[in-house]
Amino acid sequence: MKLTILGGGGFRVPLVYGALLADHAEGRVTAVTLYDTDADRLDAIARVLADQAEGVPDAPAVLGTTELDEALRGADFIFSAIRVGGLEGRAADERVALDEDVLGQETVGAGGIAYGLRTVPVAVDLARRIARLAPHAWVINFTNPAGLVTEAMSRHLGDRVIGICDSPVGLGRRIARTLGVDPERASIDYVGLNHLGWVRGLHVDGRDELPRLLADPHLLGSFEEGKLFGTDWLQSLGAIPNEYLHYYYFNREAVRAYQEAEQTRGAYLRDQQEGFYARVKDPAAPAFPAWDRTRAEREATYMSENREVAGVGERDESDLESGGYEQVALALMRAVARNERTSLILNVRNRTTLSVFDADAVIEVPCLVDANGAHPVGVDPLPYHAVGLVAAVKAVERAVLDAAASGSRATAVQAFALHPLVDSVSVARRLVDGYTKVHPGLAYLNRP
Repeated sequence: MKLTILGGGGFRVPLVYGALLADHAEGRVTAVTLYDTDADRLDAIARVLADQAEGVPDAPAVLGTTELDEALRGADFIFSAIRVGGLEGRAADERVALDEDVLGQETVGAGGIAYGLRTVPVAVDLARRIARLAPHAWVINFTNPAGLVTEAMSRHLGDRVIGICDSPVGLGRRIARTLGVDPERASIDYVGLNHLGWVRGLHVDGRDELPRLLADPHLLGSFEEGKLFGTDWLQSLGAIPNEYLHYYYFNREAVRAYQEAEQTRGAYLRDQQEGFYARVKDPAAPAFPAWDRTRAEREATYMSENREVAGVGERDESDLESGGYEQVALALMRAVARNERTSLILNVRNRTTLSVFDADAVIEVPCLVDANGAHPVGVDPLPYHAVGLVAAVKAVERAVLDAAASGSRATAVQAFALHPLVDSVSVARRLVDGYTKVHPGLAYLNRP
């Protein structure tokens, strides 16, 4: 099988390739095409992959290209992992938002909206080209904001595009380990949107083990989310939120911590990755060790401002283990390519799963996956506190999609103003002005 990775010069590509190297079964990926607009980054990542493949006799062949059509033709699976505007764009998203005293995180709040407005037009063009050149390919979307971008692409690719995220499965594994349960035996009742969901149950042999966790303050406070949100709040919710909900439940504290930080997350990653790519330009530099050190630093500092707000301290070593989104992607490909039926939490079209949404709204829920794709399973209705949040954020996503399609500045303002973490229409207008000044790619928002 041929796998094409759009954004093939991206820093996280070696995680995907590492997962492929461990797959030796029949029907596995044997050829990987890396597509990127930056030839230097492609060369750097190709060197890392070559180091990884050393000593693996059946390692998938790797080809790098800056020609998109060449990359798409003949692909069985296409990973979309693009970053429109690069990390410089992410840093600008954060700064503009924080200057208005609102959150600038890349998938949540003002920063996520700005990122979506830049990314959706590019993702739509990609989807149209894939539909023309590789109509039988399955598209696995990593590109953030993952739910929004998946919905944009699904309007042209239907159910052949599936969004993935490692946050839900990581949360489920942490809960299982805390309860002394084998994560592989646990079934997770998770529901919401990407980066906006809740674990409402963890079932093992037909028994829900989550009430045991919620009833034990010591146990509940012993793992990442218990420390981050506090045991009292989790007990009052009766569920365990995705870590990204910290931005909603503790918004003022998060904004203040980001404003007081020495540099924003995007600026940190920009500087870190610029250093990595510069180092591996030297042909004598060991590429994979340099990448692995950089990856470990990146993971250790993940959501550090939020942990500082909560007084959590450094991340537990178990939370730094590999096996994240690349393992979800590999499991998804296996299920589709080999008809190995499995259950995964994915971003897919709603159909009739949640009555609060129409059929085409992309949601994040458990799915049964087989050769015909991903099929959302039935879930219980959301509680009212969750309905309010997901409905508001879905309205924002729809406004972003409408603005991207129409070029309407007024609709872009609406997207910002409707978000729960933007508290003023006046702020929304200033955000649109600020983002269009720093991002030439938003010049299309020039209609009423």
